[in-house]
Amino acid sequence: MTHEQARTTVRPAEIPMLRAYRLWFDHTRKCDGGCNGVPKAQDGCESGRELWGAYRLARIEKGGATS
Repeated sequence: MTHEQARTTVRPAEIPMLRAYRLWFDHTRKCDGGCNGVPKAQDGCESGRELWGAYRLARIEKGGATS
């Protein structure tokens, strides 16, 4: 394996806040329980609300206590 091949196989670490948002966003696109198309994340299904809560916590941890 060359150095170039090794470099292309390593994925950069995903920022926890962005990972949490991606998981929530992916859920809302596939959710049959009410998350798809609701104006507020709090109006979605229980799983969607939990994922949104995880995103909010990750966002607060990134920005400090004032976010």
